[in-house]
Amino acid sequence: MRAYAYLFATLSALADRVRGEDPERGDVPGWVMITVMTAALVLAILIPFREAITEAVSNALTSVTGAGG
Repeated sequence: MRAYAYLFATLSALADRVRGEDPERGDVPGWVMITVMTAALVLAILIPFREAITEAVSNALTSVTGAGG
């Protein structure tokens, strides 16, 4: 009898997940859109300002480590 209860619970959970009624499922398309937009924003900033960013980071690291001249 216990095996039937486990089987019923498993099938019920699977059916809820397939129907999309699982409250733990989350908003996957929303997170995908946020991730893609963040990557596009990073590229939009990085491409035109690549040299300036590289120089600023190098200057900051040099000033912290004292390896400059």
